[in-house]
Amino acid sequence: MDNTQWAKLEEKLAQYINISLKEIIISNPRNKEGVIKVKVRPILLKKELLYQVSSFKGKQVFHENVNEKTLKEQCIKWLQDDFGQLELHHEQGSLICLSNKKGTLTIKEKKMKVSESRMQELSHNRKKKYILEENVPVGFLIDLGVQTPQGKIIRTAYDKFLQINRFLEFIEDVLPALENREVIRILDFGCGKSYLTFAIYYYLHELKGKNVQIIGLDLKEDVIAHCNALKDKYGYENLKFLTGDIKDYTGQDEVDMVVTLHACDVATDYALYKAVNWNAKVILSVPCCQHEVNRQIHNEVMEPLLKYGLAKERMSALVTDTLRALILEEKGYETGLLEFIDMTHTPKNALIRAVKRDKMLSAAKLNKLKRQEEEFTKFLGIHTTLQKLFEE
Repeated sequence: MDNTQWAKLEEKLAQYINISLKEIIISNPRNKEGVIKVKVRPILLKKELLYQVSSFKGKQVFHENVNEKTLKEQCIKWLQDDFGQLELHHEQGSLICLSNKKGTLTIKEKKMKVSESRMQELSHNRKKKYILEENVPVGFLIDLGVQTPQGKIIRTAYDKFLQINRFLEFIEDVLPALENREVIRILDFGCGKSYLTFAIYYYLHELKGKNVQIIGLDLKEDVIAHCNALKDKYGYENLKFLTGDIKDYTGQDEVDMVVTLHACDVATDYALYKAVNWNAKVILSVPCCQHEVNRQIHNEVMEPLLKYGLAKERMSALVTDTLRALILEEKGYETGLLEFIDMTHTPKNALIRAVKRDKMLSAAKLNKLKRQEEEFTKFLGIHTTLQKLFEE
């Protein structure tokens, strides 16, 4: 073994493993039955610089976060024992290291000019960084038909891939509200095929290392059976799927986050009502099919708008979701109506985000919100299920 080259590698790793590191790829495994590839990228967790190590074995990928010292030691060990190649990319240069079974190490270094690095930084065509990356195989995305086994995004499922990543960005945004939770308990009403349910579990438990308990609820028994089979396959012990109706569900006393995606018409209202009664810290809801308000809405002044079916349908959807957000605000939540994903990908693109406030509303603020609700609904001639549930 040429100790000079190995010492040089230690120096180069010390030079390049820092916040400006882009990626490390470890490949050419000596044991084809074990881990076949490793990818490393820097991440910030609670303002601490760590390195996410993704190990690929068969169709599975395993993640762990390590510090700088551990990563340097691991890179040396990988090349000495398990792999034949290390490829490192940094803002200031790149390395390619080749190692054989006899311990001979070859290092090739390419320095990047500062101007070249700066040009890359300023480029408007830089590839968007997704939470779930392209070309990184994830088991549930493969089984649900979003990725190929090699990690490529299937063309017809690209919209779904964008939707999943956009939703995980919302999850990332609300994490500070859940930081003090020893176990994050999540309910997903109307989970369907559970693309997003699996994504939430994978992101929070596998990538973030959070202790979570997630329940997905849906009416379709065959879909629930399939989802339970998949979660058993991946070993997701704290994820389970149940058959049931949103309005009849009574299986929990305390919930930290309620998710409801495309629950049809008043099913969204029942989910929001239960979430408030559970004192959930976070509510994320993408409503669907606002038929109730569409049937009720009436105002003579607005008749030119409401007589056209398409205009009335879109108006009813906006009115319904605005009223839901207003009621959640009354109940002590900081609420917002956000674009879930661009209209080119799905027309069901409005998301209600509600995060529980630390302080109670003042009496004056609460009275103002209630007065707005009363005047708003009276003007439009509507009285919704969510209003009735809270009145009861």
